Amino acid sequence: MTRRTVRIAMNGVTGRMGYRQHLVRSILSLREQGGLDLGDGTTLWPEPVLVGRREHALRAMADRHGLEHVSTDLDAVLADPTVEIYFDAQVTSAREESVRKAIAAGKHIYCEKPTATSLDSALELARLATAAGVKHGVVQDKLFLPGLLKLKRLIDGGFFGQILSVRGEFGYWVFEGDWQSAQRPSWNYRSQDGGGIVVDMFPHWEYVLHELFGRVRTVQALTATHIPRRWDEDGKPYDATADDAAYGIFQLDGGAVAQINSSWTVRVNRDELVEFQVDGTHGSAVAGLRDCRVQHRSATPKPVWNPDLPVTEPFRDQWQAVPDNAEFTNGFKSQWELFLRHVVLDEPWQWDLLAGARGVQLAELGLKSSAEGRRLDVPELSL
Repeated sequence: MTRRTVRIAMNGVTGRMGYRQHLVRSILSLREQGGLDLGDGTTLWPEPVLVGRREHALRAMADRHGLEHVSTDLDAVLADPTVEIYFDAQVTSAREESVRKAIAAGKHIYCEKPTATSLDSALELARLATAAGVKHGVVQDKLFLPGLLKLKRLIDGGFFGQILSVRGEFGYWVFEGDWQSAQRPSWNYRSQDGGGIVVDMFPHWEYVLHELFGRVRTVQALTATHIPRRWDEDGKPYDATADDAAYGIFQLDGGAVAQINSSWTVRVNRDELVEFQVDGTHGSAVAGLRDCRVQHRSATPKPVWNPDLPVTEPFRDQWQAVPDNAEFTNGFKSQWELFLRHVVLDEPWQWDLLAGARGVQLAELGLKSSAEGRRLDVPELSL
């Protein structure tokens, strides 16, 4: 077995998502299993180069995981010809400049979303990467969740008949930070720093809807800043200027309608933090992060509305669990594996910077829809 090392500049891994999902549960997990078997007698060995602004935090992280390479000089790392891939999990406002530098240095690009703070910038990154001939990808992790993989299996098998609607509920209560610390960083609640639930979640909804049900044709959204005052990491109060909840309606190719609520100001009364109910002429399903339940037309009960009597039907018990029928790994890791194979073996890949730009477009139009109080068309993008 031949081992081939691929060096990856990982920028922003001191952040929550960059560290937990991308470094620990993806790249380091691949190393723990002995590398990525490419199936041709070669094992791909990912070698991360940790990049960031705080050297002490990077070195502490490297020591914790037995890694050798850290740097606070992005330009020097990009100038290193042994570094093949640049990964970015920084705050959105810092991403565009760094990705531009990486493209100019001829590195393959893999980055978190949103890819930029505006549609024009996101499209420009896609154009630059394509013109430079580098491979590029955007994290679209929810497609690889077990619950949505089961949902896709149902769609591909024709379970639903004609899909009529999709109802999504996402969110949880993020503490204000005064009497309990917040679970999310304070920049998420400042629009001037690139925060807001629309720019955070609408890119996710774009690729989930696009990949599973059809391209988004129109968007109508209402946003809100339900909690206007929060406390930051140092316990200091600040004005929340970004939206913390968004209520969106999306018309899809084929006629289906999707309605998705996204909120950091909702207390969870569902089985998982995100759930999608899909209703079709032949059956329905409810999919979360891991589980998926179905109700076929042949097993659909006939409830009767009677407000004068207590409910006696066990509605949740009338659904059937979809079996795993496969082993599911971490969704971020699964997509990393596909991107590494794309870089090294030129295997097919579809989640590129243009796909990332579609997410930025939907977020931008969602905010505009809310500001103008009207439904907006979502034009198809091209380079």
